Amino acid sequence: MQFETLQKDMIAAMKAKDKVRKEAVSSLVSAAKKVAIDEGCRDQITEEIVNRVIVKEMKSVQEQVDTCPDERAELKASYQARLAILKEYAPQMMSPEEVRQVLTEQFSEVLATKNKGQIMKAVMAELKGKADGKVISQVVAELCR
Repeated sequence: MQFETLQKDMIAAMKAKDKVRKEAVSSLVSAAKKVAIDEGCRDQITEEIVNRVIVKEMKSVQEQVDTCPDERAELKASYQARLAILKEYAPQMMSPEEVRQVLTEQFSEVLATKNKGQIMKAVMAELKGKADGKVISQVVAELCR
């Protein structure tokens, strides 16, 4: 996801007076700016930074949805609406089959050790942001058996 696209979508949401979408997108814009400043690339907000921010924000909102009590239906609905908007911007994640294929092709020598810790350390550097950590962990566990 390009940073400029996020900014344009935020402006469009403001013009349409879509408060929920504006808040969701503006939180992504501000988080991306903050990460870029922290990493010392204020003027060059890369697609990788934006995707990382989107995934992190999605996990945070998903946790809010999961922990919100059922008695607070209105609050839970607002979290779910925000999560739906964030999912529109989320990068495409790899499926378990794709992860398994990458592991067997690129990390066969590390897989031979059957040491889950070493495998995860090597693989996460390559697949971070491309696949969900839980999916990677499950595939590695299967291959270590």
